Amino acid sequence: MEFGTSADGFPVARIGDTTLAMVPTADGRENFLASAWRLTRPLADLKRRDFHGHEGRLDNEAAFRARVVETARHKAELANLSREQVRMSCSTPWGASQHATIYADGIVFHATSGHGGFHLSAARNDKVLEVLRNASGWYEEDTEWAIVALIFPDVFTTYERSCADETLRNAWPSEWERIHGRRLEPGESWSKDKAVFERTHVHDWVVASAITSTHHAGMVEVVARRSRASTAQDEERRFLVPSSEYDTRGRFGFVIDGQRHAIYDGPSNFLGWPRRKTLS
Repeated sequence: MEFGTSADGFPVARIGDTTLAMVPTADGRENFLASAWRLTRPLADLKRRDFHGHEGRLDNEAAFRARVVETARHKAELANLSREQVRMSCSTPWGASQHATIYADGIVFHATSGHGGFHLSAARNDKVLEVLRNASGWYEEDTEWAIVALIFPDVFTTYERSCADETLRNAWPSEWERIHGRRLEPGESWSKDKAVFERTHVHDWVVASAITSTHHAGMVEVVARRSRASTAQDEERRFLVPSSEYDTRGRFGFVIDGQRHAIYDGPSNFLGWPRRKTLS
């Protein structure tokens, strides 16, 4: 690993052919991880335009260095796994396989023109927990791949297993709790936390869309619904919320306080709102 500072002043690091950077957003309020491949110039000569991608937010340089170390470990473990790139004439649920990666006997990842996923042999698929098992033996690459990593951890890197655990916690929180024998605490599962939020506020007005008001300085005009699941226009109401207050909204939305946020029926910044029904 080689660490340095780019010509534009942000932290960079090189691991073999991969270069990582902690790139600030345009407003400078946040940082995110970006990457590049086969950059041979000195780290001090690199600029923002050399990097691409957005691989997650970074709180600070310590978090960036931790991600670099994690990436280096992943690459080292990956090199020790016996994955084999091959071509197979095979139909998948997402189209014809264009190329395949054999992770182990009976565990094959297929990539197609638009999607991809794992195929497990019948013997391998029998080892998958029934609550998570697909009878077809196919597991798509967005979330279901994590099931394969859970059952066959030895053919995945530490980083991949960590990503799989996070995916399982978010996609199948109840199943995760059953497997691990404990309840997920608040903050451990995005989907469980969201479900709790929606149950808690099912009778509250929750903001569905918002726009800075040009009619009332320092205010945000919002459209709120009785619940996130509701899409009926007659379930919508408009409110004005102080901008400073709206900026503190939570992870799953801003909840209207009926004691402080009055229903608003004045001029709107929402395109086409006058043609929409408003509750009085």
